[in-house]
Amino acid sequence: MDVVTFGETMVLFTSESPGLMRYAAHFSRKFGGAESNFAIGLARLGHKVGWISRVGDDEFGKAMVSFIAGEGVDVSRVKVDDTAPTGIYFKELRRANDVRVYYYRKHSAASKMKPEDLDEGYIARAKYLHITGITPALSESCYRTVIHGIELAKKHGVKVVFDPNLRKKLWAEETARETLLEISSRADIVLPGIDEAQFMFGQANPELLGERFLERGASLVVLKVGAKGAYYFTENGSQLVPGFPVEQVVDPVGAGDGFAAGFVSGLLDGLSLYEAVQRGNAVGAFATTVSGDVEGLPDRKELEAFLCCENGDVAR
Repeated sequence: MDVVTFGETMVLFTSESPGLMRYAAHFSRKFGGAESNFAIGLARLGHKVGWISRVGDDEFGKAMVSFIAGEGVDVSRVKVDDTAPTGIYFKELRRANDVRVYYYRKHSAASKMKPEDLDEGYIARAKYLHITGITPALSESCYRTVIHGIELAKKHGVKVVFDPNLRKKLWAEETARETLLEISSRADIVLPGIDEAQFMFGQANPELLGERFLERGASLVVLKVGAKGAYYFTENGSQLVPGFPVEQVVDPVGAGDGFAAGFVSGLLDGLSLYEAVQRGNAVGAFATTVSGDVEGLPDRKELEAFLCCENGDVAR
């Protein structure tokens, strides 16, 4: 196994007509969740990845597990909960570059994840454990599951990749700040967006933000700065890796998960940090061009063709 991740995936309903959702009569049904988006992105690039979660004993849960398994992700550690439903959320496409999300996930099956749901041997066999800041916001037991996962990874020498993935709708801001800072200090690699980093540290300068994460214990920080690209920071220095222009952003949701998948894929393939961040930028750009959280994620041939056209040669 290359990577293990865990967290909640929900049924996603998107209005088929633009504008206010109150006027929408028809919705498409898809699936979305930061961790499974990331897992699917890695699987499409040819990596072995496992996703751990809980789903309801309902038709939505069955369809979700089948879909994620069909994308090449190992779902053997997913548990079915007959006491709680699979979570749902709605995506409202009001107009270009104005996408709003509404969650119906309280008391969902995934919010009942607990430390015992994690298979120590399964995590021990991975190279990376990927976690996000969404999971600890779901419940106290989910928070304890995240901490336990980090402890298991550290015990077995598995590197921890942490994407803060801030969701202010899920918890109080001070609790969110304290928890995200705590987890980032335990992670080996941190992948914040510029807005998340500003929220966590209360300052705006990218160089200073990178330094703050390193001071708290991370060995590698990649700070995403939107269309400009992303900076990487290590104790040996930092560099901005330019992003890829997107003529029309159809759906920005899932771009950060795509970035994480592309970047970790680059690490697994032994690319330089610059090239790994470049791959992350490319996959993140791909993700914005299609409606849906994972529908725009590329496979390896698509990615290499894109990088070839953009750079004159395939990035290796």
